[in-house]
Amino acid sequence: MRKVAVIGGGMTLFRRRLNETGKELSFLASKMALEEAGIENSDIDMVVMGSAPCAFDGIHRKGENLLDGAGGKDKPYVRVFNGGGTGVFAPIAGWWHVASGVADVVMVVCEEKMGSCYPHPQTAFQTIWDPILDRPINPNLVWLFAMEMNRYMTRHNIKKEDIAQVAVKNKRNAVGHPCAQLPDENITVEDVLNSEMMAWPVNRLDISPPSDGASALIYCSEEKAKEFTDDPVFVDGVGWNIDSTMWTNRDLYFPDYVANAAKMAYKMAGIKDPRKEIDFAEPYDPFTYKELHHMEGLLLCDKGEAPILTREGVTERDGDLPICPSGGLLGVGNPIAATMGQKVCELYWQLAGKAGERQIPGDPQVGVGQAWGDIMQMGTVIVLRRG
Repeated sequence: MRKVAVIGGGMTLFRRRLNETGKELSFLASKMALEEAGIENSDIDMVVMGSAPCAFDGIHRKGENLLDGAGGKDKPYVRVFNGGGTGVFAPIAGWWHVASGVADVVMVVCEEKMGSCYPHPQTAFQTIWDPILDRPINPNLVWLFAMEMNRYMTRHNIKKEDIAQVAVKNKRNAVGHPCAQLPDENITVEDVLNSEMMAWPVNRLDISPPSDGASALIYCSEEKAKEFTDDPVFVDGVGWNIDSTMWTNRDLYFPDYVANAAKMAYKMAGIKDPRKEIDFAEPYDPFTYKELHHMEGLLLCDKGEAPILTREGVTERDGDLPICPSGGLLGVGNPIAATMGQKVCELYWQLAGKAGERQIPGDPQVGVGQAWGDIMQMGTVIVLRRG
């Protein structure tokens, strides 16, 4: 199996509704990644597309529709999708095509156009529920995750104030991100707690915004990477895992599927003690509590410890274990698949010293990114290491 390097990344603005089509967003992100890598689209051997439900765009088989915008014309091309997990699983798919020798240079493009789904993007999820067991109670994602947040808080006796601190940290971190949708350097815990109650205990500012946007990443083989840099960033480990769709039959206080995916990635990367060997992390944070939940699933701390670390400042950008230095989904935005920009591109930019105002102090060597999808069941994890 060949070593795989990252040589370029790109990311569009994230906004509630952008004028650009999905094809145009894919083109813009791809163009930025190609320019950063210093190559042309003709140098790309194949393209991997990541994009969430076709219902957002109202186009069946939208992967094919996005192909030419993503630079996939006349090339091997594949679309992958597993809900919110796509933002990390698409780059995993890109990795295995290079690692296996199928291609030397692969571009991964992730796109989401949520703004065209009316009256609200959540409309696209009305048919994901089991028609016999779930739909009669008319569920929606916010109250489902409110149940999980409540269970997490109850199991560990966590205060809402500690969870709200995640929104404060990430929205402040997002101030330094040029693509950010909801940066706020003045936000306070009281702002989060006093925002509109959506479904107890979830307030409006506990939730990331729906967004339009795209991101792109370029991989190449180790031999090819020598043509572009003397200090490459490599994919060191990958993992994925999926649990049962029956969310009612599981204790939701801990994401086993994330832990299983993390163990797979850490084994590949040779990581024995994640807390000591990982310099920073980008866990998936569509809700405030999910950052904490996923920190624990990534084995970066003990169960119930993540809120304490957050309260003590450990997870700040200049803390001992920076978490979501990009600003995450809460600050930058949540165009589902395109969050590859925060969860994987950010790892590359931080390790390559290209993160600008967001750059973590010191000299980070190892970062982990994670995404989460479906009905609390999909975990995808990637580890990047410098040189």
